[in-house]
Amino acid sequence: MDDIIQENEALKKRLQELTAEAVNNETILKRTQARELTLLRADSLAQLLRAMVDGLRESYSLDAVSVVLLDPQHEIRHLLVAGGDRPEEFKQIFFVDSLISLAPQLAALHKPWLGPFVGADHPLLFPGVPNLKSVALLPLPRKDLATGALCFGSRDPARFTRHHGTDFLAHLGAVAAVCIENAVNRARLMRAGITDFLTGWHNRRYMQQRLKEELARAQRRDGTIACLMIDIDRFKSINDGYGHLAGDNALKEIAHRVESQIRSMDTAARFGGDELAILLPEANAAEAAKLAERIREAIAAAPFALTPQIERTMTVSVGVAAVCPGRLDSDLKAVADRLLADADAALYRAKALGRNRVQVGAG
Repeated sequence: MDDIIQENEALKKRLQELTAEAVNNETILKRTQARELTLLRADSLAQLLRAMVDGLRESYSLDAVSVVLLDPQHEIRHLLVAGGDRPEEFKQIFFVDSLISLAPQLAALHKPWLGPFVGADHPLLFPGVPNLKSVALLPLPRKDLATGALCFGSRDPARFTRHHGTDFLAHLGAVAAVCIENAVNRARLMRAGITDFLTGWHNRRYMQQRLKEELARAQRRDGTIACLMIDIDRFKSINDGYGHLAGDNALKEIAHRVESQIRSMDTAARFGGDELAILLPEANAAEAAKLAERIREAIAAAPFALTPQIERTMTVSVGVAAVCPGRLDSDLKAVADRLLADADAALYRAKALGRNRVQVGAG
């Protein structure tokens, strides 16, 4: 009889444990579903990244959350900049050229890895967070390849162990990967047609369309329109000497300094790799030349921070041209082409004369 009583007590205890585990799993499932909905509803790439770090840390009461994103062409970073955000402000988001650079496990991460925090492998994933005892590394899978990882850290050694189930975490990683891909695609679509990813300026196609519209307006009003062509002096030496990220930093800062000088009615565009164009409605050649000189001075005035350790003074050469389309000019495309060609020819002369100067075209 005593054996039967003991067996019943053991069964009751086991039933209570299973019930508690079921309740806990249901709680985790509901929490996971709620967090997944938050990720899916993110309106922008920046909002999604913040939800992945801050939101998941709060939802799961974690001590650390970081996200590793494979971004060898810097496209995700450029999209953030174009959206008005600074990649360096996302302290727990790591944009990498190779997944293995932060932790060796990430290179072959095909399913969630749970286990103890290893001092030789995991510190780079959670900088500034001491005393972590266990971690969970979730792959962000797309088309059978890991495009990054979602990394959880806890000071509780029993929080993540090799004995825990990983279905919830695997599903969360897959949803997060889809959300990132969708956010990147939305950002591309919003900007690919008319915007340069890096500077946030318009691109060449938009500038040419806007130029035709402004020429038509100038023609109706007997007005003048001017154009500046700006070339960064010896820009190739920046990329060759310090890397493309340093070149990107220089371009962004130059764009910022140019924007501080132009009017709200002006249109700025990135025409090529290091060639910029400014369209100036209702401006003649003399007025445009004064603006060009202010831009040149603003860029040469202070060194550029190419990297946290390297600063370098930079200069630009500027070509200026203006045109007053006549009433009889029926081919505005030809007028636009001539204006751009005149500004480009003036730019070539500025470079030929020694760079860091402004030249006005003959037109």
